[in-house]
Amino acid sequence: MGNFFGELAKKLAERWVGLVALPGLLFVACAWVGLQLGWTHALDPHLLSSKSIEFGTTLSRLSGPAQILAAVGLLLACAGVGLIVQALAAPLRAWWLGQWPPGLRWAQQQRTQARARRWTALVAARNDLQHQHPQDNRTPEQQQQIDAIAHRINRLSMATPARPTWMGDRIAAVEQISLNRYGLDLRFGWPRLWLILPDPVRAELSAANGQFATTVITAAWALPYLILGTLWWPALLIALITGLTGWTRARTAIAELTDLSEATLDLHGRTLAIALATAPPDSTGPLNPTEGEQITHHVRKGR
Repeated sequence: MGNFFGELAKKLAERWVGLVALPGLLFVACAWVGLQLGWTHALDPHLLSSKSIEFGTTLSRLSGPAQILAAVGLLLACAGVGLIVQALAAPLRAWWLGQWPPGLRWAQQQRTQARARRWTALVAARNDLQHQHPQDNRTPEQQQQIDAIAHRINRLSMATPARPTWMGDRIAAVEQISLNRYGLDLRFGWPRLWLILPDPVRAELSAANGQFATTVITAAWALPYLILGTLWWPALLIALITGLTGWTRARTAIAELTDLSEATLDLHGRTLAIALATAPPDSTGPLNPTEGEQITHHVRKGR
């Protein structure tokens, strides 16, 4: 057990250094440079060199205890900025997943309805093409047109849009597909399914979820740089690059997470049905809607 907790502490320390300490140190360094140079001399290397030499000379003149206190203060500043960014990650994650605050409920509804109208129009266009070109007489070019529209539909949302953001719809689509295809309310059924999943499956899902959490924190670092940009304009470029990097990686991570979640339901939905005695122990194949509805009735408990 000692080795286990030692390894766990090591991994947590590495994660803290990678996500908080080093980015915090970089931000503190940029903040110092921004305060010294300002907007007018934002990229003046000579001024930066002279300010750095002056700062180093000042530190060298301090006593040993004072230098230690300065180092401790630097570490505390880095950690403080990192903790603030971690706190900002929660509302950013909620925003990306379409869980907007009550004050923006009207905007959330307008955005969701607009996405739903666009998705419905694309589905209608695909259905019209399929009706105009029956599969028996369909040419390769006509099939390519149908596939192109289907790709646009899936790129917009895997099911009827129910949230104002793409990432939120990816999560909601898994729940909607589960209910429509299998009759299973995944909001209540997922905790039970999670408990009976094999360890490799849970490890894959946890890794995908952890990757998404990391990308949210990466994007959250754009917020303090955005504030610093009011004093030093290069910080605005750093904020833009950091935010876009986190956002694009988050889209990839959420797509992987939802694909794994849907695959987990396809492959292990029957395992849940067997565990809850809604399917025979020797049954095989995907979960059927009748079994899914029985599971939903059982796990919801009238709620």
